[in-house]
Amino acid sequence: MIHYAWVIAFTGTLVTILAHGFGRMSYSVILPSMKDGLSLTYTQLGSIATGNFIGYLSLAIIGGFLAARFGVRRVVFVSLLVIGISLFLTGFSQSFIFAFFMRLISGLGNGGSYVPIMALPAAWFVIKKRGLATGIVSAGIGFGLFLSGIILPPVIAAFGKEGWRYAWFLMGIIVFICAFVCYAFLRNNPKEKGTTMYGGEEEQKTGAKVTLFSAFKDVVVEPEIWKLGCVYFMYGFSYIIYLTFFVAYLTKEMGVKPAEAGGIFSILGIFSIFCGVIYGWISDLLGRKYGSMLAYINLAVAYAIFALWREPVGFYVSAVAFGVAAFSIPTIMAAASGDAVGGRLAPAGLGFITLFFGIGQALGPVIGGWLKDTTGTFAYAFLLSAGVSLLGAAGSLILKKKKA
Repeated sequence: MIHYAWVIAFTGTLVTILAHGFGRMSYSVILPSMKDGLSLTYTQLGSIATGNFIGYLSLAIIGGFLAARFGVRRVVFVSLLVIGISLFLTGFSQSFIFAFFMRLISGLGNGGSYVPIMALPAAWFVIKKRGLATGIVSAGIGFGLFLSGIILPPVIAAFGKEGWRYAWFLMGIIVFICAFVCYAFLRNNPKEKGTTMYGGEEEQKTGAKVTLFSAFKDVVVEPEIWKLGCVYFMYGFSYIIYLTFFVAYLTKEMGVKPAEAGGIFSILGIFSIFCGVIYGWISDLLGRKYGSMLAYINLAVAYAIFALWREPVGFYVSAVAFGVAAFSIPTIMAAASGDAVGGRLAPAGLGFITLFFGIGQALGPVIGGWLKDTTGTFAYAFLLSAGVSLLGAAGSLILKKKKA
């Protein structure tokens, strides 16, 4: 019989499709037509993205600790409902302020679902299987990107100038309905299914019943958690500039037709589907520090190509290069958090280092949009992403080389 841990892993894939692929990444596809519909500047578009990340940051930290206290299943379910409702309401936006606050609320739901589900494999898989399992969960981000690039451009085109509104309506309905599917299959730990961790039993950090205070206290005293947070900041800052302005750069600056830009975005999504599995396995094999370093170098190359190789071939090469390592860093960070504090506190540990990640995400789009408005090109923003990613590669070397 198939171990229920694999049901958890693939249900986690669905959660990340909904929370990250639709709830967050779809914004890049909708952004150009939304800009025209609401007459927004690129700084405002970056600020809307930042609003989403502020919400994400706010609940990612708290959500991790709430999941440690009340269980991943309930926290993820409520968070997905919040995402679905807020995405639907975003379609009614008539101003920058309303769009900002709807994306802020979506970010709250995103943080409350994504962080706990990425940490859940630590409760179901032993260390030597954890990177691979977390990679399966993170594959949903790539699936979400692929589906957004395929589904949304035709919807936007079909309804003309108001098409971006119907794109938000569609995303909201899908997320709301699928939240109930995820709730039906998710479980917090193997005991709830009368089984044990996949790969054998593993010693867990024990103690009294988890409270928010005790979880926080146990997490912040772990030095490795602080190192992970510093490294994670570099990813949050760099990757979000690339993804937020990807389609806008192609259509508004490079003159690529929206349908072709959506196709390139979908290729990025296709190649990113297995990035977490690949780099999760590499981190299981070589250790988290070297897996993280290689992933950062991979990403830096993708950003530099996008900025400097300003031809169609370059766009495709950059998309493929990014996709290969797109969401490898969150996969490695989630596995490393479980390594550092154990499966019981893994959601809290990942939630804490997401503070650093979220600060980077909040700063990235605003600075990237400002660079575009002041220089007239996105190239400098993408080169900045490449430089910060190389700093992340260097910072990865301070992590422990923990192997199974």
